[in-house]
Amino acid sequence: MFINMLPNESKYVNMSPMPAPDTCCVLDAPLDEAEAAALVSGLKALADPVRLRIISMLATSPTHEVCACVFPEALGRAQPTISHHLGLLTKAGLITRQQRGKWAWFRLVPDRLEDIRRSLGEGTEPLVAKPTVLMLCVHNAGRSQMAAGFLRHRAGDQIEVLSAGSAPGDSLNPTAVEAMAEVGIDITDQQPQRWTDEMARRADVVVSMGCGDECPVVPGTRVLDWDLADPAGQDLAFTRAVRDDISDRVDGLIAELTPTCCP
Repeated sequence: MFINMLPNESKYVNMSPMPAPDTCCVLDAPLDEAEAAALVSGLKALADPVRLRIISMLATSPTHEVCACVFPEALGRAQPTISHHLGLLTKAGLITRQQRGKWAWFRLVPDRLEDIRRSLGEGTEPLVAKPTVLMLCVHNAGRSQMAAGFLRHRAGDQIEVLSAGSAPGDSLNPTAVEAMAEVGIDITDQQPQRWTDEMARRADVVVSMGCGDECPVVPGTRVLDWDLADPAGQDLAFTRAVRDDISDRVDGLIAELTPTCCP
């Protein structure tokens, strides 16, 4: 079978399905070994109810500091016990100590707690591979639009979905729109479009549904050839059967691209 090769590519690629990689979708650990070791002292220091209450008092103090003389009564602990906990928090770099006459005053180290939160992933995007799938058919009016609709609806933000055609029509197939509406998926916000080189290069998986020699392929991209009947000009019963076939195939694709290790 002839496969259309993108400009500047050096070789053709056949359309035999490539096996899905037997790996988890997580690309890398947010913390390296050295960072994790540095974080341990802070976490150990926080792993005590009294010390957590001290941190809470410091964090909520209107003046951002607390005298050591306040902690025993507020926490119901003897002064030597409080001194012990304050020493551990200071050693861990979570608080600072300033002597003023008889009493010491304590403050949180700026951004130290934020650093711990960020190290544990709070407020950051998970380092998870998000595959891109390009759904292709001839007119981008029926089969590829139904497939893209199912994939967007069921995979959510775990998969980026693109849809295009080799000879796009002027509008969506109304029977395909109706068939998808029957299963609660609205595709009326989509418009047929021709595939571009940029789309093909972005895609990790290209799913061909009858575009034949016009299907784009970039070396190293996984290509699936779904043998589906064309619902163009067919009645609703025929289109429903195509829709259901696509639905099953999309479920299988999602299972491959979103391993159970993903959130």
